[in-house]
Amino acid sequence: MPGPRPPPAGPGAAAAAGSVGATKAPNSRKISTASQRKSTQNGALGGAVQVFDDEGKNVTPHPLFQPNTAVTSRHGSSISTTKSGLDETEPHQDPTLSMSEGEAALTEAELEQRVDIVLSETETLWMLDLPTALLSTEAEEAGRVLERNKIYAEICNAKIGSEYFEEKMVQTISGAAKTKEVQCETITTAEKGMMVTCWDLDTLDASEAAQTEEPRMPARKSNRSPPAEEQGQAVAVPSAREGAGPARSHEEKEWSPEEILTSANLQQDLVVMERILMENIFQPKLARYRQIPVLIEPVVISETEEEADEDEDEEEKEEEKQEETSLSDPNQSPAEGAGPRLEQLWSYRCDLTNGHSVSSMAWNKVNPDLLAVGYREFVSQDQKKGLACCWSLKNPMWPERIFHCEHGVTAVDFSLGSPNLLAVGMADGRVAIYDVRSRADAALLDSSASLNKHKGPVWQLRWVEQDRGDKNERLMCISGDGRMTQWFIQQRLDCSDVMKIKRTGSGKKKLPGERERKSEGPISQQAAGMCFDFHPEDTDIFLAGTEEGHIHCCSCSGKEQILGTYRGHKGPVYKVAWNPSSTDTFLSCSADWSILLWHRESHTPLLTFTSVTAFVHDIKWAPQSAFIFAAVNERRVEIWDLSVSIFQPVLSCAASPEGNLSSLLFARNAECLLLGDSSGQVGVWQLHNLPVPSTEQVASLCDIVAPAGAV
Repeated sequence: MPGPRPPPAGPGAAAAAGSVGATKAPNSRKISTASQRKSTQNGALGGAVQVFDDEGKNVTPHPLFQPNTAVTSRHGSSISTTKSGLDETEPHQDPTLSMSEGEAALTEAELEQRVDIVLSETETLWMLDLPTALLSTEAEEAGRVLERNKIYAEICNAKIGSEYFEEKMVQTISGAAKTKEVQCETITTAEKGMMVTCWDLDTLDASEAAQTEEPRMPARKSNRSPPAEEQGQAVAVPSAREGAGPARSHEEKEWSPEEILTSANLQQDLVVMERILMENIFQPKLARYRQIPVLIEPVVISETEEEADEDEDEEEKEEEKQEETSLSDPNQSPAEGAGPRLEQLWSYRCDLTNGHSVSSMAWNKVNPDLLAVGYREFVSQDQKKGLACCWSLKNPMWPERIFHCEHGVTAVDFSLGSPNLLAVGMADGRVAIYDVRSRADAALLDSSASLNKHKGPVWQLRWVEQDRGDKNERLMCISGDGRMTQWFIQQRLDCSDVMKIKRTGSGKKKLPGERERKSEGPISQQAAGMCFDFHPEDTDIFLAGTEEGHIHCCSCSGKEQILGTYRGHKGPVYKVAWNPSSTDTFLSCSADWSILLWHRESHTPLLTFTSVTAFVHDIKWAPQSAFIFAAVNERRVEIWDLSVSIFQPVLSCAASPEGNLSSLLFARNAECLLLGDSSGQVGVWQLHNLPVPSTEQVASLCDIVAPAGAV
């Protein structure tokens, strides 16, 4: 370090020196500080100032920034380059002073000299790095990636059929691994056992079975550890449906036998099991109903028992032949044994329907194996409650649906547009609609709140299509109050009158001297409607049979609703039916013991069929023939074939020994006839040896009825 500088010459300097020397040591630090500040300012002007303390030591502070003077003096520029980049002039320096000093220091030759500035790149800082999801097929890892993709595709294809696999696009963030230590008591286990059969698995859930059987099975005692129940812990057996959910505890309510027997799962399983048993019992008869070969199960026996069983088999076959009911016309000779005959397959009946009379029957228009039957009961002119039952081919011994009605059921019919809707007409004039999909006994809609409801029995109702082949339907009813109504299904059931049936004159000429009858009162002017049938091709035309024995041909539109009246019966007309093949002819039956064949253009009957002195309750044309129709009276069922004879039926037999026949219906998908009687049973009879329909039946029918006066 250099020594102390000598004091400056001159009197001013001496005075300054004297003042410095007279100053005490503590004040010398202040002077040095002041001189330091001045030195700093002078340093900014380019002078070098040093600071000394009282002892003469150099305490000049070192500068924080030391410029490279060699580079500056060589290039004559205030910009210097370093390894890390460019260093600019300190921001606290005065730019005016720096520029003036530089201009004075640099010469013209130095200004014309070329200055080299070197720029260096800093290190790259990575803020985000996402690996690519695509790889070129020419890359080195392409083979390994293709193999992994193939394995993943095979795993996905194998899991498609699994019910626990569902394909979704998600982004999964892998959570950080955590380690958690828990201190607990020693985990104890207990063994339990129970007997589970196939019946338990089908009727009860695993949880219900565990709750039912667990209290009855005591836990085994182990020498290693006491049971969980003794330690106050609950051991639960999770069911298959619960999965990973909370397990049910042993302390829950125990299922009683009554609750198990009334559970919905058990009842559904019993229905399935009952259907299987019924199909096994009725298998041969159901096969004949379906017109398929009857398969006989072979019986394997040993040789020693074969001879002993031959005699028993012959006796059993004879008994089965005797038990099989086969009815034919008793008037036929043995040589004519190949004529039409009826063979009973089974009967729809149960204890619930005993004592009720079958009033009407209707097939479901979508499921031809589902039959709706209406029942009513009359005892001493007092009407009791009725039933509407739905029978299935799968169980002939008990109905699938049972609807209890406050009054007797007089008419039923299924809808075509909504096959689950069943319309029911009752003897008190009420109309109800039931949903056969529901097991509830209550009606879906009821006309009891309607102001236009019928005041008499609803003798017939039917869903009629608006146009041919259209599923838009209208519900039509005819009642004993003389009204033909159309019902609207909205929030409630309401109707409007299509026509009102009035009494008409007998059409007889007044004899000479006979007085004219007085006009009847307004109450007796209404004629009770008994039946109706819409034209098979024109749904605007229908026939209406009345209690006074007349048949009106009516139109749903137009001012004149009654187009014509057919007079021929002497009693109430129970049924009218258009011929489905020859649409200009129709049949009618009445309480006057007769069946009449009519032509639409003729107001007198073409043919009259009378075989017995009894009320004819129902008639139906065969769906596959224009010549064959069936009729039932109180005693017998008759099959008429107009191509064979117009004087007597080809088959007439008593098909219900227990009661009087009341209604009939042809099967839609089999050659069978259904007969309902007053004892509450519906017999299913198979028709044998009926003629096969031909394409020339309509022309032949015209040839047959032409001699009788057909137009």
